[in-house]
Amino acid sequence: MRKLIVQIPCLNEEQTLPITLADIPRQVPGFDVVEVLIIDDGSTDRTVEVAREAGADHILSLPQNRGLAMAFTAGLDESVRQGADVIVHTDADNQYAGSSIPDLVEPIVDGRADLVVGVRPIEQIEEFSFLKKRLQRLGSWVVRRLSSTDVADVTSGFRAYSRDAALRLTVVSEFTYTHETLIQAGRTGMAVVQVPVRVNAQTRPSRLFRSVPQYIRRSLDTIVRIYTVYQPFRIFSGIGLTLLAGALLLGLRYLYFVQLGQGKGHVQSVILAGMLATLGFQAVIVGLLADLIGANRKLLQENLYRVRKLELAGGEAKSKRQPPGD
Repeated sequence: MRKLIVQIPCLNEEQTLPITLADIPRQVPGFDVVEVLIIDDGSTDRTVEVAREAGADHILSLPQNRGLAMAFTAGLDESVRQGADVIVHTDADNQYAGSSIPDLVEPIVDGRADLVVGVRPIEQIEEFSFLKKRLQRLGSWVVRRLSSTDVADVTSGFRAYSRDAALRLTVVSEFTYTHETLIQAGRTGMAVVQVPVRVNAQTRPSRLFRSVPQYIRRSLDTIVRIYTVYQPFRIFSGIGLTLLAGALLLGLRYLYFVQLGQGKGHVQSVILAGMLATLGFQAVIVGLLADLIGANRKLLQENLYRVRKLELAGGEAKSKRQPPGD
């Protein structure tokens, strides 16, 4: 029996949640069962009660607000524990059309993808300002280059994950999972596919960030950190070679003045060149060490993946052995 679970993180969504749940199809080609998981991220309103009334199959309540990234990770873990073969992540504000879920999961059902990203018609969304649309394009271009994928809408939260992808992904960001999971998937060889999806009319403004500058700053911070994790030698060797090039130019400048008999007046160039050369060599060495640590991290991630699979297999075997009514 193949199961699809649609997970929805919620923070005080009592107004929009009934609309979102009503929009989710309960029959999707390729699946025998479609269930809904609500991740209550420390709501203080009637989100949990409304979710139950609206027909949610599972509710995972976090003791306090931990942010979207942590709610996303908790949802993946719970979905896998509930036996999901494929997991769809969507938002509680009904931004994404539930009717697009069959299109979203089709590449995974067909065995063509591990991760599928729903690409919104950005240029047609009236609520997005001209600046936001341009930033979306720029940010997507940057993440495409860093992740070695061709996803046109990297901030889209409407995504489908295979069970195996859910077990492999590890989110360390506390802000958002969208950039991190895409870079991680692309750099670890997962099959990433994009499909066009439809969107609904806006029900409320986004609450992920307070301003565009804050969103840019936090997104850049996440991108740089995650890319450095997966490509440390490229980052640090680039810094190191730049510093060494500066040292070389200053050294050549000093030699030029020495030939003119003016070397004594430019000793500061030698001192600065020495400092840059030292820093450059240190950066390259740090890059080599970070690359070795990265190799160890890959081994740890693979071990974590296997441990997760063993834990799930053990839990499933135990539940099958347990007599009914116990």
